[in-house]
Amino acid sequence: MANEFITVKNIARQILPRLIENLVFPNLIHKDYSNDFVQGQGATIQVKKPVMLDAKDFNEAQGVETQDVKEESVEVTLDKLATVDIEFGAIQRATNVDDLNRLFLEPAAVALAEKINRDGLILYKDIPYTAGTAGTTPSALTDLAAVRKVLNANKVPVAGRNAVWDTEADAAFTTIPAIVNAEKSGSTAALREGSIGRIFGLDNYMSQAVCQHKKGTLSAEVKPKASTPAGSTKLTLAAATVTGTLLKGDILTILKKNYVVTEDATADSNEITVNIYPALQDAVNTNTAVAVMGDHTANLAFNPNAFAFVTRPLVAPAGVEAYTTAYNNISLRVVRGYDMKYKKEMLSMDVLYGYKTMYPELAVRALG
Repeated sequence: MANEFITVKNIARQILPRLIENLVFPNLIHKDYSNDFVQGQGATIQVKKPVMLDAKDFNEAQGVETQDVKEESVEVTLDKLATVDIEFGAIQRATNVDDLNRLFLEPAAVALAEKINRDGLILYKDIPYTAGTAGTTPSALTDLAAVRKVLNANKVPVAGRNAVWDTEADAAFTTIPAIVNAEKSGSTAALREGSIGRIFGLDNYMSQAVCQHKKGTLSAEVKPKASTPAGSTKLTLAAATVTGTLLKGDILTILKKNYVVTEDATADSNEITVNIYPALQDAVNTNTAVAVMGDHTANLAFNPNAFAFVTRPLVAPAGVEAYTTAYNNISLRVVRGYDMKYKKEMLSMDVLYGYKTMYPELAVRALG
């Protein structure tokens, strides 16, 4: 005889650890969690940015140089609601726990984690700093060294650096002799766990959710329409005949420095105006060449404070069986209800969250 159907409380408590185990990106970045309930989807909240301070040399003659501790806040919109929903007809109304794990809990945890990872890794669009070559998969220790070089140049704190690579880069890195022969140095963790491991101060992870960037459709090489001073965050580009688009996340190379397009833009009357980050570091004129970086895989290397993952518990709907649980700054809601019109029972689990880039200078886009 089949066991009584498991309660939503037990489902929530069983699936949340599975979900956390399958998460990659949220577990590597700054998390903001509160027990305050948020009504509905799309709420905008204030999140405090991690404080960044500089260590300075002490000068006995001049004394200490104090720094202001500025606790800044940014707005984060909780605009993501990852959900998995099934009808009880997909599993037996009365089933044992083993069947429930196999048919629903494990697949649901993986599906939720994939979506949450994918929504976070799209933050690559905020990062103008790059290492590697567009269209060429990183495959050597020199590629990792190039990432480290950019992070060092941007004065990214050494502690806690992480990198997330796509499946192609992961496959290439895990055949590097220095990693394959890890057991010779007494450490086989990278081989046993099937991970890349820690190399050159980077803790390296693989995610199938790493994004592929497709650049806009701009039809011609462009140059600034007019002289533009350093410090500008808006740039108008022109050509004799130009159509198409520049997309958020496109990278422009100007005077050997990279800038990221922060909003989609469309050419009109043979010119296109784009917003960029960071602000122009050098003045440009009508003869300055502007190159658009090609399509690429957007692997990411970063300090945890570069990005924030923000989540809040969802309220329990009235009139149904529901339970909300939280662990390790992740909140999950499980709801079981009944559709009277179609006489079907439903089981739903969802996570409310949002992402925000806090400090773009603490991350680098490792091109593939």
